[in-house]
Amino acid sequence: MGSASSGSRARPRSAVRRRFDQLFREVAKFGAVGGAGLLVNLLVFNLVRHVTGLQVVRASVIATVVAIVFNYIGFRYFTYRDRDKGGRTKELTLFLLFSVVGLVIENGVLYAATYGFGWDTPLQSNVFKFLGIGIATLFRFWSYRTWVFRALPAREAVASAESFLDARTEPRPRAKVN
Repeated sequence: MGSASSGSRARPRSAVRRRFDQLFREVAKFGAVGGAGLLVNLLVFNLVRHVTGLQVVRASVIATVVAIVFNYIGFRYFTYRDRDKGGRTKELTLFLLFSVVGLVIENGVLYAATYGFGWDTPLQSNVFKFLGIGIATLFRFWSYRTWVFRALPAREAVASAESFLDARTEPRPRAKVN
């Protein structure tokens, strides 16, 4: 006898399951871009700090700004490429606004550790830089997905899908055969 599942169709996924799967993919993409941005941030931070001799927080701010530019490109063209592309000026303005708040959170942790507690060895600076990035990342994920890279309104998404399907199903003119 064949297995019970060989002739049956797979059950459609529930709406909750689809939303969870969508959120999981979004978090994974955000994490991929963020992970690469983290590496950029830490590499630039350590390079600037050791090559220029700038104070720790100044070097960190420079590294954070470089990572912000890197991350915007990654988020716009990878993580949130399917999101509303209208109003790029507003999107970029909000991205920069929330990124600056994240910069303050990230570097505030480093500032407190360095100047509040005197923890300024390279290892300590990297640990607190990393901790600050982690805390700021939670804020950035929430703010970017809520305010910056907004999902297309359902009505526009359906209209877009319908127009795509209509374009594919329109009959093509037939060539005359003589």
